[in-house]
Amino acid sequence: QVQLVESGGGLVQAGGSLRLSCAASGRTFSIDVMGWFRQAPGKEREFVAAITKSGGSTYYADSVKGRFTISRDNTKNILYLQMNSLKPEDTAVYFCAGAIRKYYRIRDYSTGDYDYWGQGTQVTVSS
Repeated sequence: QVQLVESGGGLVQAGGSLRLSCAASGRTFSIDVMGWFRQAPGKEREFVAAITKSGGSTYYADSVKGRFTISRDNTKNILYLQMNSLKPEDTAVYFCAGAIRKYYRIRDYSTGDYDYWGQGTQVTVSS
């Protein structure tokens, strides 16, 4: 099993920045792709960004491209999401997730393909 714990959420004004972290423990060697998702009240969980095990390939939702950066430190088993130029519509609970290798292309992983999930951290962006 793999345990994922997010941190770094909070309240920030529009235009500000936050960095989320996700600490992984357990059988972390089994994880290939890691990703960030978010869920706003009354909406479905949506993909934000993903990164391969080596960190060599990343993939972003169009809504965050150019503003958010995903990265990982495999020596510490930590996944990051640097969020800049935040907007009120970025307000949501943010979840990190890990997937065992299933596909060749990172963009082929959908929400249901992720095997492990954290509990989430709240991000609120005020206008």
